[in-house]
Amino acid sequence: MLKTDKTADNGKYIFVLEGRLDTNSAEKMEAELQPCMSDAKELIFDFEKLQYISSAGLRILLSAQKTMNRQGTMKILHVNETIMNIFEVTGFTDILTIE
Repeated sequence: MLKTDKTADNGKYIFVLEGRLDTNSAEKMEAELQPCMSDAKELIFDFEKLQYISSAGLRILLSAQKTMNRQGTMKILHVNETIMNIFEVTGFTDILTIE
């Protein structure tokens, strides 16, 4: 189960995620993210309440990062130890801006 809370302000989008970003919730996350990508200048994900991310979630982040490399910036905030371990094992710490 994934709960998302989106804030939009003039090309700056903040997504606060709670729960699990996995195969079951990835489609919902993509549907919420996709409309923002055309005009996003700044994309922020707050993972403070995110408990788990699967390869399906990593794919969404990678795709968003590729887009934002061309048109703006992307950051991930408040990553817990479990998710940070996943980022480190998969090499995503080298790809993503994590604060």
